[in-house]
Amino acid sequence: MDMARQRAREAGGGAARQRLTAQDWADAALTAIGEGGLAAVAVEPLAARLGATKGSFYWHFANRDALIEAALERWEEVGTEAVITELEAEPDPAGRLRRLLRRAMDGAAEDPLEVSLLATAGQPRVAAALARVTERRLAYLASLFAEVGFTEDEARRRALLAYTAYLGHTQLGHAVPQSLPAGAAHERYLDGVIDTLVRPARSPKKEKEPNSSAN
Repeated sequence: MDMARQRAREAGGGAARQRLTAQDWADAALTAIGEGGLAAVAVEPLAARLGATKGSFYWHFANRDALIEAALERWEEVGTEAVITELEAEPDPAGRLRRLLRRAMDGAAEDPLEVSLLATAGQPRVAAALARVTERRLAYLASLFAEVGFTEDEARRRALLAYTAYLGHTQLGHAVPQSLPAGAAHERYLDGVIDTLVRPARSPKKEKEPNSSAN
């Protein structure tokens, strides 16, 4: 979403009108969704935001539904695929895992887009996009946990635990931000969450055998 907002700002102004692309419109739509949900995706306000005309919109899209579909595809690309591609430059799987968890948790409170999308999950297009993104993210997380030595079942379980922790952190950060620690305490909290997620499970303690000498 940082990219979406930046592209929307760069596209603003009369000089940019001739250079607007379908991606510019999709990025602006994503920004609008983050600010006000799907209801905020309207052609005229987006045109004003971009310094464009409605004609520019209809050059790229048949209707509003097509723009929403493009925006959701852009969200998948920027919020998931691009992140995975960037992380793959890190050769150490444990390093990739920690970087991913840290990045997700750090950015959760700053970007309202995912909260807005979750709030509109009843809309079929959003539900389909959420399902695709969730499965992709869980699969990637599970692959990282497997690479650092967890079994397939445990890796999937840890991935789900990590993702639900991220979603909970995101929701809380937007709904009740004062409930989360700040400053250095926030950093210690995040480190503790990540350490808990990546720490190997302890083997069950062997039951103490009864004292054979007892009467």
